Amino acid sequence: MTKQSIFGRIAQLTKANINALIDSAEDPQKMMDQMIRDYTNNISEAEQAVAQTIGNLRMLEDDYREDEQASSEWGTKALAASNKAEEFRASGDATNAAKFDNLAKVAIQRQMQAESEMKGAEPTISSQREIVEKLKTGLEQMKLKRTELVSKRDELTARSKAAAAQNQMHEAIKAVNIMDATSEISRFEEKIRREEAKVRGAAELAASSLDSQFEQLEDLGEKTEIEARLAALKAKQTGALES
Repeated sequence: MTKQSIFGRIAQLTKANINALIDSAEDPQKMMDQMIRDYTNNISEAEQAVAQTIGNLRMLEDDYREDEQASSEWGTKALAASNKAEEFRASGDATNAAKFDNLAKVAIQRQMQAESEMKGAEPTISSQREIVEKLKTGLEQMKLKRTELVSKRDELTARSKAAAAQNQMHEAIKAVNIMDATSEISRFEEKIRREEAKVRGAAELAASSLDSQFEQLEDLGEKTEIEARLAALKAKQTGALES
């Protein structure tokens, strides 16, 4: 993955208006789940890219320090060779003086080469440092966006469940209202009243039948007494006649 594509991906994700995307989605939860997966994957790729970029920067910095150390060392060698040349020149040894002057020149040339390499690496190192900082910042923004998205997803999921529970409760209340418990109780009460009336009717019927039986017994008793008195009368008459 190139730095340009990483920058583009980071810019696209960090600038995304999560609320607007949620509002326009047919299924917000599925959309947010997919976005979280996209963020997670892109964060992983960005972390690898940042790590590679930092590694490249550290290599450039190591090379720069090596060139810096080499420049210092060649400068020290050039000075030592020049001093030695002056010692030989002071003693009248022109040959060795020239020899060490040439060594000083070689050391100076190597020093200049190291300085040139340092100078050439400075813009690249500066650019890489800027890229690393931008990538780090973008990566942190992506992580914050992902955290925001996860929090938003969890919040909306909880609200959706609460709304569903409330709707279920309202539907249950509506069903109770439609059933009209008062009318059900009234019908039950009316049924009990009919049962009570039936019992009273049966009781009255039973009482009426019993009274009738007692009346029959009374009539029978009266007839029996009449018959008995008649028989006694007849017996009395018969006795009178015989005497």
